[in-house]
Amino acid sequence: MPLHAREQEHFDVVVIGGGHNGLVAATYLARAGRSVLVLERQDHLGGAAVSAEVFPGTDARLSRYSYLVSLFPQQIIDDLGLDLRLIRRRYSSYTPLPGTDAGLLVDNEDPEATRASFAAVDAAADFEAFGRFYARTATIAERLWPTVTQPLPRRSDVRALLDDDELWADFFERPLGEAIKTAFRSDLVLTDGLISTFARAGQKDLQQNKCFLYHVIGGGTGDWDVPEGGMGAVSGALEKAARAAGVQFRTSSEVTAVSPGGEVAYDGGADGPATVHGEFVLANVAPQVLERLLGGAAAGTSAPMSARAEGAQAKVNLLLKRLPRLKDSSLAPEAAFGGTFHINEAYTQLERAYTDATRGSVPAPLPAEIYCHTLADPSILPERLRREGAHTLTVFTLQTPHRLLTGIDNDRLREELQRAVLDSLNSVLAEPIEDCLMTDADGRPCIETKTTLDLEHSLAMPGGSIFHGPLSWPFAEDDEPLDNAARRWGVATGHERILMCGAGARRGGGVSGLGGHNAAMALLEEG
Repeated sequence: MPLHAREQEHFDVVVIGGGHNGLVAATYLARAGRSVLVLERQDHLGGAAVSAEVFPGTDARLSRYSYLVSLFPQQIIDDLGLDLRLIRRRYSSYTPLPGTDAGLLVDNEDPEATRASFAAVDAAADFEAFGRFYARTATIAERLWPTVTQPLPRRSDVRALLDDDELWADFFERPLGEAIKTAFRSDLVLTDGLISTFARAGQKDLQQNKCFLYHVIGGGTGDWDVPEGGMGAVSGALEKAARAAGVQFRTSSEVTAVSPGGEVAYDGGADGPATVHGEFVLANVAPQVLERLLGGAAAGTSAPMSARAEGAQAKVNLLLKRLPRLKDSSLAPEAAFGGTFHINEAYTQLERAYTDATRGSVPAPLPAEIYCHTLADPSILPERLRREGAHTLTVFTLQTPHRLLTGIDNDRLREELQRAVLDSLNSVLAEPIEDCLMTDADGRPCIETKTTLDLEHSLAMPGGSIFHGPLSWPFAEDDEPLDNAARRWGVATGHERILMCGAGARRGGGVSGLGGHNAAMALLEEG
């Protein structure tokens, strides 16, 4: 029986969610001759990959949620003919040494300057270790990256591909913390294993290893690039390609139910409720959301999703009159903020922060990392702000899980997290960051903080999890059934007509398009 008693439209494919993965899948399928409808609950497309004038009257268009690109394959850009430019940053990172006025600057173009920086923070012995450690991750990236746009390899296939038992053990079988402690003498960072992942370095379920892996394999190099024009340029290029391919869109259309037979009910706002039918349905939503839309019937995704989704980050956007001065007076702010600026993210600090959060407290000092989009790409600012020396900063906190909202309202937590971010940043600056903030048209400081609950409400991400749930390895286990196309591509659910195509798919996290690409490939393989 139809979910609503009215004549239905029929499409080859109905995509639930117009985020970047949904756009990728829709475009591939429409270009292959399928009729495709995308239903999006918001009044615009792009999901988390959007730009917005966050601060009224400034005309600055910030990447409001997602901000950098690493996992988006050039293959998808080429296949879909996307007008998209990614800018490589000269500097990898800057890490102030806690309790000092010095810091470690990793310069991608000047290894001798990087060597001198290690020596300046009394870690000269770790310069060579740093090179060896990331040469090992480069091997993983070079060999594993080409597989992400192919059917899932098995665990034994990847191990054979790496052809190095010690490398395999250090990054795929033992907690990441053991490899770091073995490699380095100094208290260096663990940050890439903890982005939106609440974990300890020695955690036995290896969630930190999985997160780390996705952060170092992108593009086969692990580089994190700035999208020219901001994240809105990514979704804008995808929307343009999708429309050119003939994809139909309905925004302000929230899906309310899905049947295993392919019926999709949605609320069209002023147009009222409606139902469409898809020969196949692609779910560009979290598995928990799909489960609810199915009326409680388990989504049965191919990724292990037994645990509920929980994000572990807050995102703070700032618009500055100028970059702040550093305690490290030997370094220009343009260099320090030119890569990823790590604040209070030493190994021991991240471990203490985890303990603080498990006790229900916002960590102090709060580990966080900062990105300055405008140093690489000033195009997101109007000309007048560029002339005045304005810049944007994006701060992403670590070890701040969704569970901190237990017993506290969201407004209070947002205020507490924002204060903790400012205090953490000020601890490594020679002047308060507040003195550098611009004001908007109403005279308010240009700072915006988004909690995990804000992401849950605005983007329908359960628990504010940017990965839609716990991460999985980018391969299948050796005994895992891969007996149909959806399973082979890591996009299967418990229902033949419904496939995952978002971050909840295997290999689907981040701004990668992989969930969308792989869902489309699975459908095209089935014919």
